[in-house]
Amino acid sequence: MKMRKPIALSLMLLCSMGLVAGCGTKDTPATAAGKYPDKAITLIVPFAPGGSNDVMSRALGKVAHNHLGQNIIIKNLPGAGGVLGWNELVESQDDGYTLGTITTTVLLQPLYGTTGYHYPSAIDPLVQIVELPAVVLVRSDSAWSNINDLIDYAKQHPGDIKFGHGGLGAATHVVGEMIANKGNISLTQVPFKGEAEALAALLGGHVQFIITSPIPISEHVKSGKTKVLGIADIKRVNNPLLSDIPTLQEQGLDVVFTFWYGIGIHKGMPPEIKDKLLAGLEKTVNDPEYIENMRKLGMEVNYLGHEEFFQKWLKETRRLTKVVKESGIAEKIAEQKK
Repeated sequence: MKMRKPIALSLMLLCSMGLVAGCGTKDTPATAAGKYPDKAITLIVPFAPGGSNDVMSRALGKVAHNHLGQNIIIKNLPGAGGVLGWNELVESQDDGYTLGTITTTVLLQPLYGTTGYHYPSAIDPLVQIVELPAVVLVRSDSAWSNINDLIDYAKQHPGDIKFGHGGLGAATHVVGEMIANKGNISLTQVPFKGEAEALAALLGGHVQFIITSPIPISEHVKSGKTKVLGIADIKRVNNPLLSDIPTLQEQGLDVVFTFWYGIGIHKGMPPEIKDKLLAGLEKTVNDPEYIENMRKLGMEVNYLGHEEFFQKWLKETRRLTKVVKESGIAEKIAEQKK
């Protein structure tokens, strides 16, 4: 039976006024924020398990429930130097239930013109958690004791040295190209899906050195399987395992590069939900248990709130654009993909 038009119009009016139950009215932003979060939150890690990005995220997930009221589910999406994971983050709904870890590489990839999205404008950086220097790692049986030994060998054997990194165009790749550029040498780069894979390749003798962060390598340095030739920072690190390792600058090579790690969202999230998420993340990252867990992993929390991290985001975008131009890495990536 068809409903008479006057009755149908009356019901539509009552529904719009919220006077009839079961009309399927959608939550207002304020109502959605009041309920948020009422289910688990997914955190996309755009690299393989085992790397510093993954380690940081899993440690975060252990304490997040105490401050966000819900569990964080880690979703590893490795591939294309982070692009697969960050594309999914940009394409996710802006309801606060999909977050992503963001690193220095998220600003690099759009410079190569292969991402599909301009991450600096499509992703909103929420908070910084950690900042770590890049390190040059070789096997302990390597004849090189410092970065100058490596450079001297490379000059005598152009292109013979293979270096591994966490993905084509990733920050670890850029550091290797910076070393080649500043050292005036020719190196052959070998991309992997993350730091853990690159480390395995080094241990297996498939590459001669890798660029990585200090996190995945600690146990291998302790055991004597590997050694660090230099730290790409302006000062030596506090980590007792690496505190005696000179910086690349100390050794005459002007290469400085740090990896920062944080949490980002798809830009456009309702401010009511964003504010609630920021408050929860601040408490989570500064939780004494999280800080201690990170310290045990060899990572020092270096928290930056949203505004400070956003300003760094803008500054880093300008700096990395210059680095990519000077290293010529964009042209090398384009040539390799032909």
